[in-house]
Amino acid sequence: MSTTEQRRTGETLDVDRSDADYRGWLKEAVRKVQADANRSADTHLLRFPLPEEWGVDLYLKDESTHPTGSLKHRLARSLFLYGLCNGWIRPGRPVIEASSGSTAVSEAYFAKLIGVPFIAVMPRTTSAEKCRLIEFHGGRCHFVDDPRTMYEASAALAAETGGHYMDQFTYAERATDWRGNNNIAESIFRQMELERFPEPAWIVATAGTGGTSATLARYVHYMQYDTRICVADPDNSCFFEGWTTGDPDVTCDCGSRIEGIGRPRMEPSFVPGAIDRMMKVPDAAAVAAVRALEHAIGRKAGGSTGTGLWSALRIVAEMVAAGDRGSVVTLLCDPGDRYLDKYYSDAWLAAQGLDIAPYARTVDVFLTTAEWPRT
Repeated sequence: MSTTEQRRTGETLDVDRSDADYRGWLKEAVRKVQADANRSADTHLLRFPLPEEWGVDLYLKDESTHPTGSLKHRLARSLFLYGLCNGWIRPGRPVIEASSGSTAVSEAYFAKLIGVPFIAVMPRTTSAEKCRLIEFHGGRCHFVDDPRTMYEASAALAAETGGHYMDQFTYAERATDWRGNNNIAESIFRQMELERFPEPAWIVATAGTGGTSATLARYVHYMQYDTRICVADPDNSCFFEGWTTGDPDVTCDCGSRIEGIGRPRMEPSFVPGAIDRMMKVPDAAAVAAVRALEHAIGRKAGGSTGTGLWSALRIVAEMVAAGDRGSVVTLLCDPGDRYLDKYYSDAWLAAQGLDIAPYARTVDVFLTTAEWPRT
């Protein structure tokens, strides 16, 4: 009966689309994703060695220890729960994501966990190790030559296959429970409780989707902390320009060399009004910082970690120069063994025209003298 006929007859229309088999599958899928969180330990908060007399402590939240090796494990779990509970992810249908690698690795893991296919749409320049990890977890890589076309290619694949385009760049900030529930912000503050400066003066993040910076900022505001949020943006990314000019339509014409962060457009999950400060960090500075990190703590990390660490070191230098005491927290986003052919390769740096020597000297001078020289 049509609605027109219903209005004429006054009958009640009733359409019941409940599906017992689907609801049984859904309950089991949600249980599996939640069980992954339940059996996972929290990630470590590492101290970067600085002279105690400086009166400023620097920490790195080590997200590389997640089961899939990166900060994006938290995001992927949240996105899968969001998609499942909204009824978007269905049995037997693929999940598709536009990703430069780490999110795709984590989403491939969760897709395999609940038994659905996964397709990652990514730039052809994505590191070989990330592609290997996606395929290890049962995913398939679909490459595009222009990073700006990932969105359209992902949507087209979803329409073609009847699958679900996860769209991390739209849903990252809303899929994460920013009020708590052991999100990354709540975890940081809980782990800082016994430190000499338990409430950080600054937390430094980097932006790919913008979801992490939004979660950190919202949590800080919600809990009424004085902590300020700084976002570090790499070369070939428009977040800094969009934030400083207030233009949501700003774009750039090429992709970021720092995998996982930097975007050619202002992503919907980036929340400019929530953050306090941004820095535009040269890629060469990010590589210099991540190599300095290895020297300091014996750990290799990816370029996104270096971008955030460079900004965090600058903030520490400002605080020391001003005589301020306190703590700064940044993120160790993923392990450096995924980028041995990039950020740890002098041949790659030369091919990219990146000279890290001036930035390496800046870090060395700072760690030796507490002064931040001009670069």
